[in-house]
Amino acid sequence: MMTLLNDLRWGLRMFRKSPGLTLTAVVTLALGIAAATIVFDWVDGILLDPIPGVPRSGELATLETVTPAGVLQNTAYRDYRDYRDGLRQVSGLAASLANVFTVGDDQNSRLLWGEFVSANYFSVMGVKPTRGRAFLPEESGDLPGGPPVVVISDHLWESAFQRDPRAVGRTLRVNQRELTVLGVTPPEFRGTVPGLTLEMWVPVALAPEMNGQGPWLIENRGARHMWITGRLPAGIAIERARAEVAALARRLAEAYPETNRGYSATLLPVWRGHLGAQQSLRTPLQILMAVCFLLLLIVGANVANLQLTRSAVRRKEFGIRLALGARPIRLVRQLLTESLLLSAAGAAAGALLALWGRPALVWLLPSTNLPIDFGSKSNWHMLAFVSLLSVGGAVLTGVAPALQAVHTGLNETLKESSRGSTSSAGARRTRSLLVIAEVALAMVALVGTGVLVRSFYQARSLDPGMDTRNVACAKYYVETFCHTSAERRDFCLRAAARLRSAPGVVGVSYSNFIPLEFGEGSNSSIEIEGYAPPAGQTLQTFNSSVSPGYFDVLGIPLIEGRDFREQDDRNTAPVIIVNESFARRFFGAHGALGRKVRSQGRWSTVVGLVRDSKYVRLTESPTPYFYNAYRQVSGGEFWTAFFVRTAGPVRGAVAALGRESAAVNAATRGSDFIPYGAWIGAALYPQRVSATLVGVVGTISLVLSAVGLYAVLAFNVSQRSNEFGIRIALGAGPRQLLLEVIRRGMVLTMAGVCAGTLAAIALLELASAYVPKLSANDPLILAASIVVLAAVGLLASYLPARRATMVDPAMALRRE
Repeated sequence: MMTLLNDLRWGLRMFRKSPGLTLTAVVTLALGIAAATIVFDWVDGILLDPIPGVPRSGELATLETVTPAGVLQNTAYRDYRDYRDGLRQVSGLAASLANVFTVGDDQNSRLLWGEFVSANYFSVMGVKPTRGRAFLPEESGDLPGGPPVVVISDHLWESAFQRDPRAVGRTLRVNQRELTVLGVTPPEFRGTVPGLTLEMWVPVALAPEMNGQGPWLIENRGARHMWITGRLPAGIAIERARAEVAALARRLAEAYPETNRGYSATLLPVWRGHLGAQQSLRTPLQILMAVCFLLLLIVGANVANLQLTRSAVRRKEFGIRLALGARPIRLVRQLLTESLLLSAAGAAAGALLALWGRPALVWLLPSTNLPIDFGSKSNWHMLAFVSLLSVGGAVLTGVAPALQAVHTGLNETLKESSRGSTSSAGARRTRSLLVIAEVALAMVALVGTGVLVRSFYQARSLDPGMDTRNVACAKYYVETFCHTSAERRDFCLRAAARLRSAPGVVGVSYSNFIPLEFGEGSNSSIEIEGYAPPAGQTLQTFNSSVSPGYFDVLGIPLIEGRDFREQDDRNTAPVIIVNESFARRFFGAHGALGRKVRSQGRWSTVVGLVRDSKYVRLTESPTPYFYNAYRQVSGGEFWTAFFVRTAGPVRGAVAALGRESAAVNAATRGSDFIPYGAWIGAALYPQRVSATLVGVVGTISLVLSAVGLYAVLAFNVSQRSNEFGIRIALGAGPRQLLLEVIRRGMVLTMAGVCAGTLAAIALLELASAYVPKLSANDPLILAASIVVLAAVGLLASYLPARRATMVDPAMALRRE
């Protein structure tokens, strides 16, 4: 123990003797550890353990319906019942549906997110309420109705009941109905939608009554809205259970061809499911993990170089200690202790930086009313990861100096001391190789950053097919305050009329879909009169329901035909409007107007043709799409989006628009209007995360490479100061010395650039198999990266070179 304390004291003394070197090493380690820790925290919370607060979460899987086009989507509750009762390789299946609820009375209400869930939800999750109990089977059956009960989150228990122990058994007003509180969930449990924090759980049997949508939600096999989570028994491989799920899906397709023909199902790990944050962030996080690995390699090389520099200064000390009988293992332990001390300081600073940077994913979010929470649930995970990086960094950065120390000989040390020489040729080669490796890794990170930033700005400059200027948008969760289809239609008509009368408003429309927001939208099976699809293929097309004026408000040109009219309601013949891609694919040169399309069990006539626009992603290819007349199909919406075009800038009008809608119904408070351009930011969120965060890490890599190059050259100049002084005394000019030091720095830089360029091309071509449209074969990006690194290398070389020209010859001669 005393030996360890002596090593620690000696290490602290050495750090005080070279504070600049110590501070550089600590900052370098802190940056690398912070970046890696933040990304690990996100990966842990979003991919590795996306449903926190659930025991043995590794046993959970999600059951996904697969459309005829191969797209993953939610499952109908009626199909869920068949899977729940028919599967033997799954120990339990639970159904849930994320939903918004209005909590409180009409004058003092707020919107909260929760879930409609099946009776076995908490038993499948393995979550036991900290107070009260979960649902009984009879409280959430397979038919509409049942006792009005609710389980609430720990946060809602605090906000609504101030943690009153007697809250269980009391009532909570939800969607204008009194629900009895049965239990309170543990604080760490947030529900089963990865990335969202949910606050209440209501039996799914109450959904038709509470949302006024009728029994179709839980009885219609075509109503695919449920998120299905299953638990695998111990010893059952997911592949085996997946095969059973697919077999049962085939039987359902044969038994119910009207709704299930062409559909299948699969079982996937939760992190691969299509619902939740992992869908958007899976690829950006994989990219960030790779870039952070490069950063850690740069950090390791940089700190090892700094340690080698410190070790070279201490060669005389090591040689004398060995000559006096010190065992090599004693020196190795001393140096490893110093490295561990250095790494601990870097880890402590890195942990503080990581705590500050954890919300970065939320900072980059576009405007949204979703209760988003990206992890940060397990501080001990983060602490363990930081500790692992600290110990690993200590070993990796301390090995090279330790090996150099134990190979130091006394005679060689004294000879070098007498002639003013520097470290051995082997040590110089090691430091040079580390610098080349740093520059090469920085080149890879810089090229990758350039590719992702270019991709982001290219996507942002794409034409969405709409004019979003001076357009505001608000999403109203109408099911929370309208309990019948008639009430919903009446609210939309009154709200639209009220908003149209507001000053500065030139157009108002509403829809059940917000283009380029989070989510895929509605996908329906269709039939085309006179069009025969390939054998065994079921046509699937995305669509939405819009009110008259929608295309004018969003600036989508009407090519031919007419817009929807107020008279297009349930009492008139069904009509639809299609886009150009729909017409080209299904009608060809025969024209679209007057053609018949069957969807949702009814035939509709095409009355209009509009230009293509973007629906889910700005980068998507032209997609067949059609629009229903809102008043002909509305009635079961969970929410309705209002679009308002103003004569001037929209930001100055959003407050007035909110007041106008609240005058129609006070429950709309909390669903504020925001500029529609902010909603569109959701479509670019993955690219924005990749470009921004990889850009930050790439910049750090560039700076650290410059620091490493500067440290090696500065140390070389300081060790050769006598030589430079004598050469100046013998007539060498400052220009000659300046060019010599710069030449050495640029040789190291360009060697790293060449190696990094080859590595960047190879690695990014390999990554392009997993990340579409990712390629390093862009001459402009490669040239820019080379120029930037060359400029940084030149600056890092110039500063030590200038110091070499300022050596005093007289001082050098006296030392000799």
